[in-house]
Amino acid sequence: MLTRFAPSPTGELHLGHAYSAVLAHDAARAAGGRFRIRIDDIDGSRSREDYVAASLADLAWLGLDWDGDPVRQSDRLADYAAGLDDLRRRGLVYPCFCTRADIAASLSAPHGPSGAVYPGTCRDLPAAPRERRMAAEPHCWRLDMARAVAETGELAWEEAGQGQRIADSQAHGDIVLARKDAPASYHLASTLDDAAMGVTHVIRGADLAASTDLHRLLQALFGLPTPLYRHHALICGPDGKRLAKRDAAASLKSLRDAGADGPALAADLAAGRLPTGYSLQNP
Repeated sequence: MLTRFAPSPTGELHLGHAYSAVLAHDAARAAGGRFRIRIDDIDGSRSREDYVAASLADLAWLGLDWDGDPVRQSDRLADYAAGLDDLRRRGLVYPCFCTRADIAASLSAPHGPSGAVYPGTCRDLPAAPRERRMAAEPHCWRLDMARAVAETGELAWEEAGQGQRIADSQAHGDIVLARKDAPASYHLASTLDDAAMGVTHVIRGADLAASTDLHRLLQALFGLPTPLYRHHALICGPDGKRLAKRDAAASLKSLRDAGADGPALAADLAAGRLPTGYSLQNP
């Protein structure tokens, strides 16, 4: 077994991050397996190096140990580019010049698991104007979902303890695989990273369950193995809302500064015991 925890260095870790990291760590250790850390740091506008150090310090304070040096997404940009080039050669992605405002204003944009479904405005642009606009305008790259699904056929993935789930990728529409301001989307980078790291079990929050449909599709397109997935309940605060990095009271740093015992907190989280006022909920 090889599990991983993959924080984004865009803020301080909170109780929800700790819960996910503890579950992944303890599952690997109980099976005599390995636990790896990946730093998802390709969001250049928000990622900060001090948050990388803070995240690793928080994990160490919890008493978690990991195997090998942390993997940095910023070191893997060539792999993302190669994956995108492969899809481009196969005619499975296309450049999109639409802004978020353009998509929001479109009356033909229904909603799916990930929000507004792209209406396909740029999908069938003729080659000449497409090339002209690519040279002059910022653009992202979208997956042509219909073509991708036609290539892979019906797919499924396994949820631990619940069995097979059919991957409903089409409900997400033509997802972005590389943004105008980032070399790879979460979906593309995470799928390629998990395969490169040899991850066998992905343990993460239930809010990412729908994304697994997309990751399963990308695995099939690239011929990659499919891990076993476990999507756990989310920790919510006293207001009933799931935790966010802006919730300073739930940050691991604030708990550490208040004198909390890190390993004891990790043991409580592993047993499903939460600090007063917090609860576990499925979205």
